[in-house]
Parts: sequence; C-alpha cells; structure tokens
Amino acid sequence: MKPLNLFLLPFTGLKLGKHLFEYQIDDAFFNAFEYSLVKTGNCNVVLELEKQETLLILDFIITGNVFLNCDKCLGSYSQAINVKDRLIAKFSHEDLGKSTDEVVVLSKNESEIDVSSFIYEIINLAIPYVSVCENPGKLNTCDIEILNKIEALSANIQPVNETVNSPWEMLKNIKNN
Repeated sequence: MKPLNLFLLPFTGLKLGKHLFEYQIDDAFFNAFEYSLVKTGNCNVVLELEKQETLLILDFIITGNVFLNCDKCLGSYSQAINVKDRLIAKFSHEDLGKSTDEVVVLSKNESEIDVSSFIYEIINLAIPYVSVCENPGKLNTCDIEILNKIEALSANIQPVNETVNSPWEMLKNIKNN
C-alpha cells in the first residue's frame, strides 16, 4: 500500500458536524514527495473536519520535529514544528478551477479528499526560510570543524579591488590613451 493512501479522507458517509482524525507523519510520508526539502521527521497531525451542507472546514494542528540541513554548516538538525492552519473545501457544479490557497473547490460527485498534499504544504511552510542550527534556544549547534574549514578556505580568497575591476575605470584608461 502506498503511504499516501492513508490520507484519503472519505467524507460522504460522515454525518453533518465535527469529526476528529489523527495521523502520524514519518519518513515514508516525506519520501513520497519527490523533491521534498524534508526527508526525515516525526509529526502528529490532528485534523478536525466540520462537515456542512455545502462545504468542509478542515482545521489542522501539526506538532513534532523534522530534520533539516543547516544552511551554514550543512549539518543535520532537528527543527520543531508547531502550526495551526485551516482549509475550506466547498462543493460546486461550476467554477472547478477557482481554487485558492485557503479554499479548494470540489465537485459534487467527489466522495473523498486527499489531505496529504495539504499536510505536506503546511509543514513546509512552517520551516524557517533560513535554516541555521545555532539559533538561540536550540540544543543543536553548528559543526565547529566545518565552520573552521569554511573560514580557512575563505581566508585564502583575495578581496576584489573594485576600482581596478570597474568597467568605468577601464573606459577612463582608454580615453587617456
């Protein structure tokens, strides 16, 4: 069975009102997405689905940890995830192409909704834009050996003299000759 089949949520047999679903996210979930930034992690998803006559309201609460690569030292570190998000799915005969970030349009003929892509997007949007493992309050610190190696290699690079390499300076030299 594919790991994402667990996230197909059949809503046709549900009564009107609120329903609670829980999912465990692991490495198999992240590996099902081809170019995922996150490859390993462990998250708990609590999904409250409120079924109404013409729409579904999906409230996601996602907590846990994912492992990211530090942008500074390239080491792996654990990033805590704690996020709440809401998605609204409305039923319609027309305007099937008018889905937005918060509203998904479903056909009246559909009987289930795949919440795996929504969970994946919520987790990826909760990841910081710049991933650094030495942020204050975290137990992880950057790999000192790698940072020392980067500093040693960058010390050998000569600074660029902008006045000599400037295209305007070259033009001035041509004019003077």
